[in-house]
Order: sequence, then C-alpha cells, then structure tokens
Amino acid sequence: MANRPNIKHIANIVAIAIAYLLLSAFLIGYKMEQLVLVCLFMGCYFISNITRKFILGFSVFIIFWIVFDYMKAFPNYHYSHVHLEQLYNAEKSLFGFEHNGIRITPNEYWLQQHTKFLDVLSGICYLSWVPVPLVFAGVLFFRDKKQFFYFSLTFLLVNLIGFTIYYIYPAAPPWYVEQYGFAFHAGTPGNTAGLARFDSHFNVSIFKGLYEKSSNVFAAMPSLHSSYPLIVLFYGIQVKAGKWNLLFALLTCGIWFSAVYTSHHYVLDVLAGICCAIVGIMVFRLLATRSRALKKWLDRAVAAVS
Repeated sequence: MANRPNIKHIANIVAIAIAYLLLSAFLIGYKMEQLVLVCLFMGCYFISNITRKFILGFSVFIIFWIVFDYMKAFPNYHYSHVHLEQLYNAEKSLFGFEHNGIRITPNEYWLQQHTKFLDVLSGICYLSWVPVPLVFAGVLFFRDKKQFFYFSLTFLLVNLIGFTIYYIYPAAPPWYVEQYGFAFHAGTPGNTAGLARFDSHFNVSIFKGLYEKSSNVFAAMPSLHSSYPLIVLFYGIQVKAGKWNLLFALLTCGIWFSAVYTSHHYVLDVLAGICCAIVGIMVFRLLATRSRALKKWLDRAVAAVS
C-alpha cells in the first residue's frame, strides 16, 4: 500500500466505481450523492499514500452507507407484518402514565409539553449522530489503528444487527401513529416529526432534507440512533479519551431523550437500540479474541494502513 497504485489497482477501482453507480441506478435510481461518494473515494485513493490508507480504512463506513441506502430497494414491509398498535400499546403499558386523567405515552406527553429550549437541544443532539462517530473514527485512525478497526467493525456489526431486526420486526415510529393511527400505508414518506420545530426555529430545512431520504419509515425498532453514541462512549473509555468521554456521555443521554421527545422513537425502541449496541460490542470483542481468522485479518488491515 506504500507505493502508487499500479494499472491493475486503477482498473479494479474504476470497475468497482462503475459497477456501484450502475447497480445503484438500477436499484434505487441515480442520485448526486452516489457520484460524490465515488469521486471522494477515488480522489482520496489517488491523491496520496496517506489519503489512500485513510479512505481504505474508512471503507467500513462506506459499506454501511451503501447497505443502508440500498434498503430503499427492499422495503421491509414487503417481507413482514408492520407492527403499529401492538408496539404502541406495549409502550403505553410499560412506560405510560396518567396525565390530565388520561393514560398517555412519553411521546404524547412531550408532544403537548415541548419547549423551544428542548427543541433546539434535541436538534443539536440528533445532528451529532453522524459527525461524532466519524470524527471519533478519524482520530482513532491516526492515533490507534487497532482500536479504529475495532470501533468501525463494531459500528458495522451493530448496524447489521439492527437492519436484520428491521426486516424481522417492521415497526412504525410514534409520529406515524400520531398522524395515521393504526392504519398501514405502504410507501409513507419520511417525516421530520418533532425535529421540524428545530428547522422552524432557525428557518432551515436540515432535517426535512435528511428525512425525505429515509430508507424506510417502518424501521423504528431498534433505534440505531441510540446505539451509535453508546458505541462511541464505550470505545472512548477503552482508549482513555478523558474529558471527551463526558461529552460522549452527555450526547448519549441527549440522543436517547431526543429520540422520544421528537416522536421518532418509543422508549422501547431506545432500549432495543441500547441492547443492539451492547450485543454488538460483546460479540465483536469475543470474536476478536477467539477467532484466529479475524485476528489475522485485523493484523493485516492494521499493517495495510500503517
């Protein structure tokens, strides 16, 4: 990896890029971000030895994004019954409480009691779920490549666990029930729900743009948004990130609260996301210590980008 890519490497990269664009166009239609991703990867690959190692290391996150994006071509409600009333009733039974003489869910309470401060705080917390894991991974890449691969592969594993559950147990988010009740409507577009208030306060369309591209509305259980900061916090503790871990802990709690406050998830979804993170962390670390094949692959991967 230390030398310039040869003709064979160049041909392989170009072939993969073309194949990705063609497959994407076939499955979900061409989008500008697909070309941006290809240009970013190829640019980093060819600019320098350092950027080449960096983008190859970050290929784990690229794989995650492609899998997530391609889920649009395979809506989970085509494969399993979507849970609407069942999940809502379970939430109300386990976490509901009396308010003004009526038993309501935490989502329904915050729908009535939202404030500008909490709107802004929730928006900030929710915006952090992408940059914080990526920046943390970038720091690990340059400081501790072994932990970088541990973190990135755990991140990928947790997502694969979550994606699998999406297809086994399709579930509607709280905002869907608030708007449509318990009637199932296939192809319902993504919705910003409570995060629309953040956009409104600042006269922007940040969350509107993000949720219009949602891969699947009926993928509320588990809340992977709740998984990501917990993975960051765990590995922050592992690498002794010091005071940064306090920020990671605050963001973790903030995202958990925001998921419920903005009606994107039930408390049950958040708890399921936490469980996904814990299971993913435990399974990966168990494999990393007991699987010789994985150990060898990790050693090669670390050597390749060092």
